[in-house]
Amino acid sequence: MGITQWVRRDLPVEVVESVASPVSEVGGSPIEAVPDSGEPSMSKVILDVSHSGWDELRQVVSGCAKCELSKTRTRTVFGAGSQQADWLIIGEAPGEQEDRQGEPFVGRAGLLLNNMIKAVGFEREGVYIANVVKCRPPQNRDPHLEEVLACSSYLKRQIALIQPKLVLVVGRVAAQHLLNTSDAVGRMRGKLHRYPGTDTPLIVTYHPAYLLRRPIEKRKSWEDLKFALATYRSLQA
Repeated sequence: MGITQWVRRDLPVEVVESVASPVSEVGGSPIEAVPDSGEPSMSKVILDVSHSGWDELRQVVSGCAKCELSKTRTRTVFGAGSQQADWLIIGEAPGEQEDRQGEPFVGRAGLLLNNMIKAVGFEREGVYIANVVKCRPPQNRDPHLEEVLACSSYLKRQIALIQPKLVLVVGRVAAQHLLNTSDAVGRMRGKLHRYPGTDTPLIVTYHPAYLLRRPIEKRKSWEDLKFALATYRSLQA
């Protein structure tokens, strides 16, 4: 039922069957806060990037030590794609391959995301892809609240610089943070949200890594992508 591959019929089919680490979309708790040790932390240091350009913002992110993830990362993962993109795709956090290469969604889940993007008529280079957290959490665990908040100003500035026409959020962690909710993806998808403080449409779907583990849910994500495309086209009418 639905599509079994995230490609149009005229595109080569990529077959991807599994990922190394599970991603839960159907339940799970909202982002967990880390108890305060009472010791001074770089996460308490506020760096104002509200007026930064792309180069300065990237430099600040690359040297960031605002949370404990800075001690275990290999590289920061700033984002990738067109800085004039109409579509902004937001995930949760880098994985192992992203940590090594410094680019978001480059593993097997990234291949699926590329095919999802192509299925609605775009190329990876024509959208912008970012995460709510710029460093990989150890063992690919969900990022803690402190870690998400430490990165929040960076993502906000990226969004302000891009001024996307549509935001597509993939995965529970990113969606819960951006919409300030504890709802599961199943309750958030299929609805037209707005990026907080703006009229920019925001649509939620499942994370590609979850879809690789639960291929039956691809049909639902295909519906989400069609909904996103119809919403985008309505803005151009």
